[in-house]
Amino acid sequence: MRILHTMIRVVDLDKSIKFYTEILGMKLIRQKDYPDGKFTLAFVGYGSEADESVIELTHNWDTSEYDMGNAFGHIAIEVDDVYKACESMKLNGGKIIRDAGPMNAGTTIIAFVEDPDGYQIELIGKKH
Repeated sequence: MRILHTMIRVVDLDKSIKFYTEILGMKLIRQKDYPDGKFTLAFVGYGSEADESVIELTHNWDTSEYDMGNAFGHIAIEVDDVYKACESMKLNGGKIIRDAGPMNAGTTIIAFVEDPDGYQIELIGKKH
């Protein structure tokens, strides 16, 4: 068994695809409209779905906002250098909500960036 994907609902699919591809450096793997269901699915990730887990962006055509709730935490991504990743993301319009630095009560370097729908993505420094 393996995790295939994590699905999140997004309001503006184009804005979300731009964030995940241009800010986080993922690739748009595939996208398909489902007119009978009035939704579009777009899959983004760093590699092939055959080898990697990806994120499914679901856009329901008739929904203009979602309630984020309080159960979902964040998506985590490993990066080589959290400080450089934050700099690059800021230059490209990314919203850093927690600057790079050691985690609370630890030494691992982390940061948080927020996507257009308010989902938090944790950037975790690669262990060397």
